[in-house]
Amino acid sequence: MSCGLDEKQEEMLQFIEQLVNIDSGSYVKDGIDTIGLILKEHYEKLGFLVETIPQEKNGNHLVIQHQDAVDPKIIIVAHMDTVFPKGTVEKRPFRIEGDRAYGPGVVDMKSSLVELLYAIKYMKEESFEGYKNVQIILNSDEEIGSPTSRSLIMEKAQGKEFALIMEPARKDGSLVSARRGGGHYTLIVKGKAAHAGIEPEKGRSAIEELAHKVIQLHHLTDHQKGISVNVGMIEGGSAYNTVSSKAVAHIDIRIAQMDQAQTLLEKMKEICSFTSVPGTKIKLTGEIGRPPMEKTEQTKSLLKIIRKVGEEIGIKVSDTSTGGGSDASFTAATGVATVDGLGPVGGNAHSDEEYLEIPTLTERTLLLAKTIQKLSE
Repeated sequence: MSCGLDEKQEEMLQFIEQLVNIDSGSYVKDGIDTIGLILKEHYEKLGFLVETIPQEKNGNHLVIQHQDAVDPKIIIVAHMDTVFPKGTVEKRPFRIEGDRAYGPGVVDMKSSLVELLYAIKYMKEESFEGYKNVQIILNSDEEIGSPTSRSLIMEKAQGKEFALIMEPARKDGSLVSARRGGGHYTLIVKGKAAHAGIEPEKGRSAIEELAHKVIQLHHLTDHQKGISVNVGMIEGGSAYNTVSSKAVAHIDIRIAQMDQAQTLLEKMKEICSFTSVPGTKIKLTGEIGRPPMEKTEQTKSLLKIIRKVGEEIGIKVSDTSTGGGSDASFTAATGVATVDGLGPVGGNAHSDEEYLEIPTLTERTLLLAKTIQKLSE
């Protein structure tokens, strides 16, 4: 790659090391804000205006665009939080083994934060003006569903033509063109406690009722249509020799298309409208937290442009769909052509073995920079 970025690889890795070695789990506000301040300083040196959106409990969000930008048409979204709690860095800091770098959040998505910054730097150095056509949102709570940044992302996406989301590329290098939507529901069952040995007939088991509901809810899964219902956590009872008076199920749902949501919810409500154990009561609460990111005609057109850019620089660009959620769902929900997975290649995100494929760092930076420029012409 004779683009001048190869010689930046070591510099980029040092920057990634700096960011990885700052604990920034979704609830580690001071760590996220430290990363935000570091990035703010770098962007301001490049002539960008950085607006800080303060948050009381979560990390602050940043909205970034160049001082000469006028009505930018590209929104770029990246997150500064990880899934790892405070103290993780001390146990396993950034390290390099061969062609891979390891550490908490190394590919999801601290490498992407560095890739994005260096794509902007590259455009400035090459006298491309695409950097004036972007508005960047760096948010602090993507890993917990973006509760405080969702409205910000959707607001800023209004009127944009393209959305580039900086989640890492898949292990095979694919971009992400579709994601299932998801939601969290809670099912609470109340029964009546009784001694399991002396007078069990006086009890009304909440756990027994919950067991019926778990089986019925799981039967709503239809993998061929991209619908899944999973009771991932249950809790209940007070002692093994007591008929349980309360039981709770935490339910994860996934949908491939937004029009599946209402039908699925109606079926869940129908299941919860009656009890199999007389004398028990049921309450279902929750919502779709992330709408699905569907592969629209606009998405296909955007992918075609990215593929053409990839061909020009020697990268074969493929795309795939995934069940996991990201902020791409929010930009897609506003009708903006959205492609995700524009970060470098890596794998095993959210685990102790999360890694970055180092050789992909500069090539994906070039792909991003040239894509921004192409979309701005």
